[in-house]
Amino acid sequence: MTRAIERREVALVDLLDRVLAGGVVIAGEITLSIADIDLVRISLRALIASVRMENDEGWEGDRDDG
Repeated sequence: MTRAIERREVALVDLLDRVLAGGVVIAGEITLSIADIDLVRISLRALIASVRMENDEGWEGDRDDG
């Protein structure tokens, strides 16, 4: 008995909306070495998430000019 797998097409906008709603962490490491001697090691970590503005005034409305 075989099952038909339902294929769902997801638009790129919908995929980005789902990822940004929950957030995603990207981590990586790069090592530059010569003759098995590590010269440079770079560790990278990034958090990608959406920022929700609570008011439409933005930062300009937060300033106290006087």
